[in-house]
Amino acid sequence: MAKESIWTCKNCGHTHYKWVGKCDNCNTFQSVIKEQRNSLPKNLSGGDGGKRLSLVSLSGNISTPESIKTEINEFDRVCGGGLISGSAILVGGDPGIGKSTLLIQICGALSNKKKCIYISGEEAIDQIRLRAKRLELENTKVKLAAETNVRDITKTLDEVDSSNVVVIDSIQTMYNDSINSPPGTVTQVRACAQELIRIAKKNGFIIFLIGHVTKDGTIAGPRVLEHIVDTVLYFEGDRGHQFRILRVVKNRFGATDEIGVFEMSERGLHEVSNPSAIFLADRRGKISGNCVFAGIEGSRPLLMEIQALVSPCSSGQPRRNVVGLDANRLSMITAVLESRCGIELSRQDIFLNVAGGLKITEPAADAAVATALISALHNKPAPSGAVMFSEIGLSGEMRSVPQIEQRIKEAKKLGFNEAWVPKQNKPGKTETANYFGLSIKTMGHIQDLVKEFD
Repeated sequence: MAKESIWTCKNCGHTHYKWVGKCDNCNTFQSVIKEQRNSLPKNLSGGDGGKRLSLVSLSGNISTPESIKTEINEFDRVCGGGLISGSAILVGGDPGIGKSTLLIQICGALSNKKKCIYISGEEAIDQIRLRAKRLELENTKVKLAAETNVRDITKTLDEVDSSNVVVIDSIQTMYNDSINSPPGTVTQVRACAQELIRIAKKNGFIIFLIGHVTKDGTIAGPRVLEHIVDTVLYFEGDRGHQFRILRVVKNRFGATDEIGVFEMSERGLHEVSNPSAIFLADRRGKISGNCVFAGIEGSRPLLMEIQALVSPCSSGQPRRNVVGLDANRLSMITAVLESRCGIELSRQDIFLNVAGGLKITEPAADAAVATALISALHNKPAPSGAVMFSEIGLSGEMRSVPQIEQRIKEAKKLGFNEAWVPKQNKPGKTETANYFGLSIKTMGHIQDLVKEFD
């Protein structure tokens, strides 16, 4: 085949036919590099030479794939109840967050009943053995290899009988010697992933691909990498905290936005079966600037503590330091408090933190954030036995949120006695005063919230 030169963006994978300083697709500067690829023969790029497809109807016999449980309940929960034979799973996360530790623990848990192979392109065999010894997994039946050549890996996996689980650590270190590009480039990552997934689908084993992430938190390489796999998992957390969050953003065999909570220790990752109790364990009552938010992560109710500190600005530009929440969301809430309630925050430094290293994306946290800010500004503690949840509109109205029953049941389980909810979520008339054992206080406008601190 003849080779042709193309220019590919390292960030998004978009192809150009000449060099440009800025990618036309993602607007990233200096990300376009030159690569070689084989041009297709005419009979493969269109026209004659193909074969007619056999079309079938939607109805017919369905073969249900085997579901494999790892016995690590938090991981099984995220994956929709277990691993599906023949599936491809992409795991991304910051360096040092615990991706390799998690997957070698999964291999160790499965090795008694399934054949597990761990292939590393970043570490030597001795380094993997040292980690396994620290995790007390040195006596498990996991097979190891240190290799980066995809041709050798696929030949080995094609010859190994009854391999069930394969881990590739990491996909950015793999290379295909038939492609004239260095490892980690868009072309190499795409080609290596496609070849490895093809072998996994052909032989019916589960393949894990560990992926590096960019500075903005997305998995490095072309976006097609996330499209061709069955499941995409992100391993999140602050290395300064012991808690780690495993979040699914794509799953062809289950729900998305589910989370699993783990705690990192010297002996590896341990499941956290009741994360709400853990995240609130160090909470102190009667402290201004604190508020408990009853949120939903996937199908799991989760209570989180939101902390705020408001102080007079000592410089010309007020600071807005936010950890665990979208900074734009905070700006919107402070603007609503100023415009609709007359609370002056534009000359105040604001520090906001979600305790435990969690990240909140749910708009229902607006009321809890506003409560923490008002409490910190007036130096008055919010009710220690209350949880809050409501979205705040630009006109200051409290908007309804879904799954109110799950939120209230979780709050009751952890000993809370009051819930502040939007009026649209007000329970039935017979249960207004006591709903699942909690006293209900409704809010129609953000001014109703401010009045509680006057």
